[in-house]
Amino acid sequence: MTNNLHDTQAEPVKSKLMELLDEVLEHDGFGEIRVEVKILKRRQKEVILHCGKQYRFVVDSSLPSQA
Repeated sequence: MTNNLHDTQAEPVKSKLMELLDEVLEHDGFGEIRVEVKILKRRQKEVILHCGKQYRFVVDSSLPSQA
């Protein structure tokens, strides 16, 4: 069940990444995409997609909490 929840929350990130990839491939020149992932508190991660602009997402992490 946690996998389905995690996949559901990550879906907007995956969708935007594929959209950006399509744009770069259609572009008539150089393109660059960079993915940055930061660990946040409360078992969350911030995913930042860099491609001219920054697209920021926060998703729940499936990592076990550290004691």
